[in-house]
Amino acid sequence: MMKLTQAQGLVSGACEKAAADYKRPICVAICDGNGFPVAFARMDGAPIRSIDIARRKALTAVRMGVPTQAFFERLQKENLQADYFGPDLCPLGGGVPIKDTSGAIIGGIGISGLASHEDAAIAEAMAKQVGQ
Repeated sequence: MMKLTQAQGLVSGACEKAAADYKRPICVAICDGNGFPVAFARMDGAPIRSIDIARRKALTAVRMGVPTQAFFERLQKENLQADYFGPDLCPLGGGVPIKDTSGAIIGGIGISGLASHEDAAIAEAMAKQVGQ
């Protein structure tokens, strides 16, 4: 189960990584294993559009059980639309499922505001911290 203090730590860590590695602001969303919001932050100056995108990336990672980049690749390979799997999903890179040490999905993290591969790098680094 994703705990609030754990989610808040991931949000802080993601913001720190964005500032240190990319020198640009992001939005960070953390959801629980059912896709419901637990924690969120919008760094000063992060794009408004990134608020909802970050939330949808976290939701998609949980609901699909894979990083959003893998979901995007599946959509392209099978010539499918994201809404085929349900409303509110986002195939942009930057969403990653968060797994506990046993490999069970306990939540998701969505990052938005940078290039998709940069969003994904931050999300992957934060999710990896939990599974160790």
